[in-house]
Amino acid sequence: MKVAVAGTFGPIHDGHRNLFDHALRFGTDGVVVGLTSDAFATETRTKPREIPSFEHRRESVVETIAELDDRGRNVEIHELESEYGIVGDEPSIDALVVSPETAPELETINRLRREEGYEPLTGIVAPYVLAEDGERISSTRIVEGEIDEHGRLLE
Repeated sequence: MKVAVAGTFGPIHDGHRNLFDHALRFGTDGVVVGLTSDAFATETRTKPREIPSFEHRRESVVETIAELDDRGRNVEIHELESEYGIVGDEPSIDALVVSPETAPELETINRLRREEGYEPLTGIVAPYVLAEDGERISSTRIVEGEIDEHGRLLE
């Protein structure tokens, strides 16, 4: 099974590691990481914040996956320019790792894939990783100085 996972991934935290781990676990035929371009990362923020450059985020993703991958998976990183970029135009992808927040988007993604003549994707939902306070870990919370990358509260 070829598995995709997508996001901005900056800064990387334990929630992202959980997504990558799920992709690596199920991606027996490879993993495709859709990494948002600088422009797309900026325009999709509901709450504006500073985002590391694409190259910095790419290097962090490569390093993190290397640390997690004990299966020797073939991993490709593609620049993501639009919401459904990699899953909408790559028929070889079989599954998409999503968070509970993005799981509802699978319906739209699969409708678009069917319109293109592609097979629908299997959804692999990776649960949230929670911080010490019981709230989910997020890059925004890290950037705002609430928590560290492992969800420890900062004060």
